[in-house]
Amino acid sequence: MAVRFLAYEVADLCLGKPPLRSLSASATVADALAAVKSSDDNFISVWSCDHYSTSKRNLECVCVGKVCMVDIICYLCREENLGSPALALKSPVSVLLSKVTGIVRHVDPSSSLLEAIDLILQGAQNLVVPIKSYSKRKQLPKASSPSIAPTFHNGQEFCWLTQEDVIRFLLSSIGLFSPIPTLSIDTLGIISHKFMVVGYDSPASSAIPAISRSLLDQTSVGVVDERGVLIGEISPSTLTGCHETVAAAIMTLSTADLMAYIDCGGPPEEIISVVEERLKNKNLEGVLEELVNNSGNSSSSDEELPSPTTPLSRPGWYSRSSSYSYRMARRAEAIVCHPWSSLVAVMIQAIAHRVNYVWVIEDDSTVVGIVTFGNMLEVFRENLESMI
Repeated sequence: MAVRFLAYEVADLCLGKPPLRSLSASATVADALAAVKSSDDNFISVWSCDHYSTSKRNLECVCVGKVCMVDIICYLCREENLGSPALALKSPVSVLLSKVTGIVRHVDPSSSLLEAIDLILQGAQNLVVPIKSYSKRKQLPKASSPSIAPTFHNGQEFCWLTQEDVIRFLLSSIGLFSPIPTLSIDTLGIISHKFMVVGYDSPASSAIPAISRSLLDQTSVGVVDERGVLIGEISPSTLTGCHETVAAAIMTLSTADLMAYIDCGGPPEEIISVVEERLKNKNLEGVLEELVNNSGNSSSSDEELPSPTTPLSRPGWYSRSSSYSYRMARRAEAIVCHPWSSLVAVMIQAIAHRVNYVWVIEDDSTVVGIVTFGNMLEVFRENLESMI
């Protein structure tokens, strides 16, 4: 059984994976915004090639990074960009890409499961894998923008594997690792004490660096009271379901009010009024309308966007009617476990809520730490080593 498990290749994990939606590196932030809104995936891959160019220099297609709604929101939260969102949306998509190298890695479909886990433990978040070849180049699908690339490159489609994909795969054969999955996360020593929190009453804008960092670390920003009790979180996985106008809320609200603003169902009317009033005090009263106008112009989908001529009663969320990721958009309530929780229980908890981490708390709800998929993979990697 162990020998058979070790024989699995990356291609085995790619079965049924959809091809990537992608952007050319020549795209703008507005193009990225339109692509993210029209995609069922939270992330859009960015490629170095331009399929609409006849230059032979564009024959080499390489995925150079990924972008999501949180990247766009954090970019718009900069003072200079919030004051002129239309200009900010014209910036090249490269301003959204992480400066950390190795987050996205190309791998061969014949690479082993162990090799994939090693790359993830080295810092890779998405492994780009070719899934289909064409003997003859297909006709390029018509796109609304030359910067929005087809889902195949040089006649080949790609998908990507994530930490969640690997954890799901390991969970399907969890009995092979017995008794390790039944041990507590405390016993296994995988509780990380490096985590980010902000105060309940602090300005939401003070959390922007932590939000950016949590996106990079694939974690979250905890919200605590003066006693260190975890009362919620500001999670990238929640912000991915928000409209870009949430940038205005982040720059004007307290952390507590922001939690209510991004909660499921849309923000309360009274909090919307607070945002509008505070924008007016900063001479930024036209920001919401400008964001809605420009995002509407850049969108390539038929989704319904807030009308600039009607009251913004629900500007906090946008609709992905058929998107599983949108339907699973979570509340600001944190997903938690305890130091004595078993590894397998925490794995199932994280997968069920579509997150890469689970907060660890004591009985009094004070934060102990956080457990990530990366921490879990370290345990499985050590066990797999002993099977070789």
